[in-house]
Amino acid sequence: MVQATPFLLVLFLALGAHGVSVKKCSLTGRWVNDLGSNMTIGTVNADGSFVGSYHTAVTATSNEIKVSPLQGSMQKSPNQKGQPTLGFSVNWSFSDSITVFTGQCFVDDDGKEVLKTMWLLRSRVENIKNDWKATRIGNNVFTRL
Repeated sequence: MVQATPFLLVLFLALGAHGVSVKKCSLTGRWVNDLGSNMTIGTVNADGSFVGSYHTAVTATSNEIKVSPLQGSMQKSPNQKGQPTLGFSVNWSFSDSITVFTGQCFVDDDGKEVLKTMWLLRSRVENIKNDWKATRIGNNVFTRL
């Protein structure tokens, strides 16, 4: 029985660790990114869809910045472990551009929720010859307000 004790201890720890739940990250609420832009995400529906608003702090246009609508989806699957992947688009109310974001919602080691995202911004151009300059890429980190 003495030889079985270490095996049982390891088995008990492995089974116990499997039962430890991952802290869940909730998208609903107010967020601010590393550039000072504010985003509000409404309730996430049962199918993972959500709507909200985005107030950017930066722009490449001289137009007055306005709050813009966003809509998106969060991964909802049996395998989802509480730190979901997501995607959303922002239809800018003040320019001829749309931005799509994709990323993941994490809970860091201090228990704080963080959205790590990458984005593509597509601006309208006058003709196909200018297509080369119409898409920008970047990333943002959002923290909860």
